[in-house]
Amino acid sequence: MAPLRVIGRRLAGAGVLIWLAVTFDFFLFRLAPGNPVDQMSRIPQGSRQLQDQLTREFGLDQPMVVQYVRYLEQLSQGNLGVSFVNRQPVTDNLIDAIVNTLPLVGLGLLIAIVLGIGLGILAGAYRGRPIDHGAVTLATFMYSLPPQWIGMVLLFLFAGTLPTGGMVDQFLIDPTPTQYLADLGRHLLLPALTLGLVMFGQYTLIMRSSMVETLSDDYVLTARAKGFRPRYVLRRHALRNALLPTVTLIGLSIGAMVGGAILIEVVFSWPGVGRTIYDSIVARDYPMMQGAFLVFTVSVVLFNLLADAAYSLLDPRVRRAGAAR
Repeated sequence: MAPLRVIGRRLAGAGVLIWLAVTFDFFLFRLAPGNPVDQMSRIPQGSRQLQDQLTREFGLDQPMVVQYVRYLEQLSQGNLGVSFVNRQPVTDNLIDAIVNTLPLVGLGLLIAIVLGIGLGILAGAYRGRPIDHGAVTLATFMYSLPPQWIGMVLLFLFAGTLPTGGMVDQFLIDPTPTQYLADLGRHLLLPALTLGLVMFGQYTLIMRSSMVETLSDDYVLTARAKGFRPRYVLRRHALRNALLPTVTLIGLSIGAMVGGAILIEVVFSWPGVGRTIYDSIVARDYPMMQGAFLVFTVSVVLFNLLADAAYSLLDPRVRRAGAAR
């Protein structure tokens, strides 16, 4: 029963955290300068009557507390509302955006993990050598660069060689599944590479630090004293424990990847969650903003829980500590 209590406490904490984020976002969006009525009524012959009509239609004529209570009621029923801009359900809009963002974040995360963990292992295993200095310098440099700047540099370098905008070629008529996937892959390469280059630096630095610390532990020194080969010691004794902080960081950085995808999707005109958030902020589309940031919050909390679970699988001491509590 102890593991169930631990899981229950974590789920309860996650629920409270999501509620706090939902509440904060709701009031923050409405207290920020501008509103959707002003944005939508900026048309020729936009009259005061049009503004009043839009205000009543969007329910913005009610006190903010009443709007908040109604929003929580809708949210409890799984209803995220209707977009002010295209009058489509927010859920449908977000599903389309999430489906488009998943391959971008997935490939970007894969690139970051392979580069980051690989360089971190090499840097930690060869501490103080040129490969260590080069890996740390490269990781620190890439980690300090803004994602939109990296995207624009790649766009400048590969313009004319690879697609630099959109998700698929709009002139590709009735493609076969193979042609569609190939075209999608070509459009996906630059934004995913940008996201991977933005994120791999922190994985490299954490992995190197963890590897250096693990290689100095007593059990690793004992394995070396027994005459085991260095690669065997690295793979069977050091790597698993050295991965623990990096696994946690990967879970924590998923939210940052989605946040970074906002700018990257704008640079490359990728129709995903990031671009949806950007467009909804510009239009002051409250339901879309609330729904998009709710997805953002849930993804961060969910991946944190998964990171905790992975940490427990990698280190039995964590499971025993949780069971003892």
